[in-house]
Amino acid sequence: MDKQYQDELEKAKKKLACHKEHHANDEARDEWADMQKEFFTPAEIAESDLRVSLIAELIEARNEKGITQKQLEELSGVRQPVIARMERGNVNSTLSTVLKVLAPLGKTLRVVPIER
Repeated sequence: MDKQYQDELEKAKKKLACHKEHHANDEARDEWADMQKEFFTPAEIAESDLRVSLIAELIEARNEKGITQKQLEELSGVRQPVIARMERGNVNSTLSTVLKVLAPLGKTLRVVPIER
């Protein structure tokens, strides 16, 4: 086989693998959504979604600043193990702790109307 054909074949294989992975992720997401509806109330789902969004924003802001959890500890006064647990979602942090971590990242919380 010539080089161009091999390259195109590899591209096609990667696209197929990506498509399969994407499709599998969609199926898993749909199954999780169905399971959530079966076992959790809408309020519990909303709380979970809010928690996940907050964690994602915190991690993204820290990564955008290019700082480690240890550096964030120094800037915020919140111990690195607490920050790690926050980022994993393993702790129910107080509002005060969340605000201390967000401030050096240039972030804060805002109260906004709930979209229905």
